[in-house]
Amino acid sequence: MKATASGVQKLDRVDRKMVSLLQKDGRMPIVSIAKELGISETTARGRLKRLITEDVIKVIAVSNPIRLGFEIIGNIKLSIELKKKDAILKALKEIDTLNYVALTTGGNDIDIEFIAGSLSEFKTLIFERISQIDGVNSVETSLIVEIIKDTWDYGTAWDD
Repeated sequence: MKATASGVQKLDRVDRKMVSLLQKDGRMPIVSIAKELGISETTARGRLKRLITEDVIKVIAVSNPIRLGFEIIGNIKLSIELKKKDAILKALKEIDTLNYVALTTGGNDIDIEFIAGSLSEFKTLIFERISQIDGVNSVETSLIVEIIKDTWDYGTAWDD
């Protein structure tokens, strides 16, 4: 792998193809991956282990929370006191119902995706947890009523 200007390691052709295959089918057997890539199983296993260890990929089951019985899923946008950013991000990381937390630019400072089992759980999340974090100035929520598209097979920035 070669480093790019941003310091991110650029993946070689074999790694890119492996990522692409796993984005389409995370359960693809290592034997099939190796065959598709034209490399040995040992090499494929080693490359996969490295990609996981270096946090390039995670091999997980992506689920539809609506079909799993969660009543409320959505997005939260926070405006914060930037001087308290680190403490706020640390507090947000501790909240289990938040599955995505990102520092952003633009009209809001933090973007969050959440899953709640009920309206009561949602109310607690917003009014008793997030709003109570020191440095949070405003909380804006939007609820997802239907998932129209949910894909994860976007390849890499270096695809040919």
